[in-house]
Amino acid sequence: MLPASGKRLRPLMCHWGWVTAHGAVDGAGHDDMVRAAAALELLHLFALVHDDVMDRGASRRGRETVHVAAAKAHAGSGALGDSVLFGDSVAILLGDLALSEASILISGTPRPLLDMWREMLRELVHGQLLDITAAAARRRDLEHSRRVARLKSGAYTIQRPLLLGALAAGAGPETLCALAAYGDHLGEAFALRDDVLGVWGDPAATGKPVGDDLLAAKATVLLAEARRLLPPATSERYLGPASVITPDDVPELQRLMVEVGVLDEVESRITDEVARALDALDDRGLHPDGVRSLTELAHATAWRSA
Repeated sequence: MLPASGKRLRPLMCHWGWVTAHGAVDGAGHDDMVRAAAALELLHLFALVHDDVMDRGASRRGRETVHVAAAKAHAGSGALGDSVLFGDSVAILLGDLALSEASILISGTPRPLLDMWREMLRELVHGQLLDITAAAARRRDLEHSRRVARLKSGAYTIQRPLLLGALAAGAGPETLCALAAYGDHLGEAFALRDDVLGVWGDPAATGKPVGDDLLAAKATVLLAEARRLLPPATSERYLGPASVITPDDVPELQRLMVEVGVLDEVESRITDEVARALDALDDRGLHPDGVRSLTELAHATAWRSA
């Protein structure tokens, strides 16, 4: 059920959260960490498949999304019924199965992990709801966009997986606080890099159409910055409540955003958030192997190309 490609970032964060909390020293909570890491990857599959249905995404990692592939298979077979509805139904069922399997895996772990898992799920669903309602209302203010990014991207990709691993190792309050701060700042950098790739990313690397976030009117921090920095008339034309961006508009809007400093502003924020994330790992009694790997992961995550 899991795709062969992908970064496996959430299981990695879970593992290194465990190592950083000294779990690897005596193997404490190893099986719980592995269960949590596997559950995280299944949860991510659930989120991607359902997100693609909601966004009407046609491609993911350079391949057709589940609902599109299933719809085409239905149409090509000459089967009865609506092919689009069939494709959506298959994708929803696959996502449901992935979530069910993730829930079974995590259910065998101690209460602290279950509580963290429950909180992460609530954040993920809340963030997705805020995202689709913001897109419907053409809402792009900065604070709302940051909240969406934190809930549906940064927290569930970086911070919560780290804390799940640390909890499996029996981490104390100081370790959890340090990893939470690291995860919060790196999660912000991760979400900002997503914003950049959603506008300027290479489709060959991202597997998504160029300017995908622009066409979808996503409530991103980058577009909130664009509204702030672009001349009022230009901002209203491309990013106003009544505006609709077409594929022909994308190159010009990309150029304008670079020209007024939107890209530079976001890149500067990414650098700052990574520095803050790494500062959180200093002098906290954390295991050096974990700190070293989390430092490498911070750079790889914040300056990735896909």
